[in-house]
Amino acid sequence: MRRFRQVDVFGAQPLLGNPVAVVLDGDGLTDTQMLRIARWTNLSETTFVLPPTQPAADYRVRIFTPGQELPFAGHPTLGTCHAWLETSGHSGDEVVQECGAGLVTIRRGERLAFAAPPVIRSGPVALPDLTRIAQVLNISADEIQDAAWVDNGPGWVAVRLASVDRVLQVRPGDLDGLFIGVVAAGPEALEVRAFFPANGVCAEDPVTGSLNASLAPWLTESGILSYPYEARQGQVLGRDGRVHLCADKQGTVWVAGATSTVIAGELAVP
Repeated sequence: MRRFRQVDVFGAQPLLGNPVAVVLDGDGLTDTQMLRIARWTNLSETTFVLPPTQPAADYRVRIFTPGQELPFAGHPTLGTCHAWLETSGHSGDEVVQECGAGLVTIRRGERLAFAAPPVIRSGPVALPDLTRIAQVLNISADEIQDAAWVDNGPGWVAVRLASVDRVLQVRPGDLDGLFIGVVAAGPEALEVRAFFPANGVCAEDPVTGSLNASLAPWLTESGILSYPYEARQGQVLGRDGRVHLCADKQGTVWVAGATSTVIAGELAVP
């Protein structure tokens, strides 16, 4: 039997955010077993906590979707840290997580916050790509007020529409391999939606730490928003996700959100 938690992340209150399954005693499990467990939980991500291999890390985590392993993901980072803190007795203000993307610092405070990984692709989107994105989203190209590559790993490309209502109305078709963030941003409201291909169909993520992390530099550098700010996500899916973003004096973006344990118990692994 292995200690198990299911943690709600980024919810305005429990059961309104994005759940992650956390297996706290992952040592000794094979890749096949981890993938089998991830398929069984059927959540967007399931994580496995292991002893660290780097001296600076407090723990190591492996992150699995039902189909593959990921080097990094936002809400699993906060959810795993929350579960580890509940069971480890750690009392420091910072936690260092080792994952496939390297070392990630997480700060304790009113909410857990992770230091956003660097964007690996940025800049404007070429016209042929914009045309393709508009077709995928079933909108006209002239509705896109701005667009940029904001990829910090998955391949995110972001488009900004005129209003929250229009963002909520978007109904994508075949994503053709694209990972698309759709946003309406302004002083009064900020709504984010995240679409990605999964098992041959379009899927929507309830609340997305990695996308919000990469949207932040684009939206602030373009003058649309200023730090600190709160992004909302998940309305169409019946969720109420709230992602809090700020930047420190060194320019590091910090992504924070509420975390709460919803299920605690033990997992039997054959």
